[in-house]
Amino acid sequence: MCEGACIKTYPKKSFFLKAGEVQPAMGFVYEGLLRRYYINEKGNTITTGFIPENNYAADYPAFIKQKASKYFIECLEASVLVELPYNKIQESYQKFQNTERYGRLIAEYVLTLQTNRTESFLFENAEERYLNFIAENQNLMHRISLTHLSSYLGIERQSLSRIRKKLTRE
Repeated sequence: MCEGACIKTYPKKSFFLKAGEVQPAMGFVYEGLLRRYYINEKGNTITTGFIPENNYAADYPAFIKQKASKYFIECLEASVLVELPYNKIQESYQKFQNTERYGRLIAEYVLTLQTNRTESFLFENAEERYLNFIAENQNLMHRISLTHLSSYLGIERQSLSRIRKKLTRE
């Protein structure tokens, strides 16, 4: 691990974080695409998010508490990340008020993403979740598999295929 911020390259299918690890550094995705997922009690892989360029790669609640993560963060593409060590982030919060403000903005962004995802399952059907995903993530549609997308949307792959087929007929 670096003393301060450092740039690291990860090959496709490698892991930035594995479940059970304490994340020592937050990653900022300069180039590439990552997927956050967990494995449920039945052994199924459940995708909970995609992390493209200009976004932070972290299990944010576990990172802030420096506790073991329940998630895997895997590179779907070869990726370049700027890694910011936890201790350096904390030092900068103490020394620089603007950095602390930036940290708060990141936390608010993460909270909003998590709330939006939860509410999509509470208040939207599968088709609405799919349409909203397309509207908000047009740049990802050709970069992720239908299997990962269906897992993220909380539906079977066959259901996603039916939704896509229905929408192309409309």
